[in-house]
Amino acid sequence: MKRFLWTISLSLMSFVAISAQSGIDQTAVQLAAQMVPGWNLGNTMEVPKNSLSAETSWQSTKTTQAIIDFVKAQGFRSVRIPCSWVAHFNSGTTTINASWMARVKEVVDYCINDGLYVVLNDHWDNGWLEDNIHVTDAATVQANKEKLSAVWTQVAETFKDYDEHLLFAGLNEPDKDLDPNNWTAAIMNNLVAYEQTFIDAVRATGGNNAKRVLVIQGPKTDINTTVKTTYTNNLPVDNIDNKLMMEIHYYEPWQFWGMEKDESWGKVFYYWGSGNHLSGSTHNATHSEEAYVRSQLQKMKTNFVDKGMPVIIGEYGANWRNISSVSGESQEKHNASIKAFYKTINQVAIEMGMVPMAWDINAPNQNGTKGIMTLIKRADCTIFNQYAMEGIKEAVASSTGIKGVTQFENGANDAIFDLCGRQIMASDSDCQLASLPSGIYIVKGKKVIVRR
Repeated sequence: MKRFLWTISLSLMSFVAISAQSGIDQTAVQLAAQMVPGWNLGNTMEVPKNSLSAETSWQSTKTTQAIIDFVKAQGFRSVRIPCSWVAHFNSGTTTINASWMARVKEVVDYCINDGLYVVLNDHWDNGWLEDNIHVTDAATVQANKEKLSAVWTQVAETFKDYDEHLLFAGLNEPDKDLDPNNWTAAIMNNLVAYEQTFIDAVRATGGNNAKRVLVIQGPKTDINTTVKTTYTNNLPVDNIDNKLMMEIHYYEPWQFWGMEKDESWGKVFYYWGSGNHLSGSTHNATHSEEAYVRSQLQKMKTNFVDKGMPVIIGEYGANWRNISSVSGESQEKHNASIKAFYKTINQVAIEMGMVPMAWDINAPNQNGTKGIMTLIKRADCTIFNQYAMEGIKEAVASSTGIKGVTQFENGANDAIFDLCGRQIMASDSDCQLASLPSGIYIVKGKKVIVRR
């Protein structure tokens, strides 16, 4: 392996350029480091309507290359494409309509053209499986497995030659409405069986799918349910190591992100985060602020990230409200709260080796005090929610500096770290470096530039 020592030096580090192979052989951990931050093409390809018009049924703008170019220009490095498939079966069959498959492929290609990573899933899809994980009748489970296998066999065949920039996610929010206390071992086993069906169907198609990184979803994509031992001790099995990611969603607290009006049991939270509470207001958050974010994501780090399975926060967000006409309340404080929420999620997620992917529905109207979860106005490629975007960008910027180089040298001389301070590999041998994607890494206190 050739090494080229650059004579340019910085305060503590020199540069070493190393040629390296990359591609479909990258691990899930390596890909996760390249995908931050992420964005959702929400309310678009997941509409369960058997027509190409589905794309604009829940929002009005057809996806174009220009829109994806704009998304990339904002600093996003990955795009999640929620998608429905069973709703697009040809009548009386389990065959996905060819026109729909072709349109999804066009949208995926817009992202691939920009070098973005894509997470393509089977979303709610009329709830055929999403809402029925709890049904344990053997005949129903078998029929669902066959349908799920049919979906992923067709999708995988269509995209089998795509490289590591495309990831498949088997489901979305498995039985999200089922009470966490009702997730019995039998229901957990059902979920794992469906995840196994997804993995097996994709792997069986061969090509790059034999090594493609796949994403599985925790029960409800809820953190507290996902870390239950009845699930963590019984995960599906892959025939290739280090190619799975776990997905959860982060919508907490409800009173801040989605609650639309005060109720007898509690108030809407207009204000969230340290320094953003309004004196005298009854709409300050009373729980689930910064420390809670950290404690929740730490559970995922302990149970998955630290064991070599990266975590995708496939959706997160909070409704940005217009409270300017509400007597005694502060729009400025609310705006700061939105920024703080998005910044905190990204900062903590990046620190813990996770990929945060913002939910965005392209409905550029705050809808008064109810609010809306829209970041980008796709019709004219402009930013709608500048406060959320500022939070995301500041979090990413603050996480790209070099942290604790002397700590790395003292604590793990042979380890390889990314610029966020996360350990990527345990050794700095040539063969280890050769497997890394293009980028800048820290090895023994030096910046190492890996080039393909």
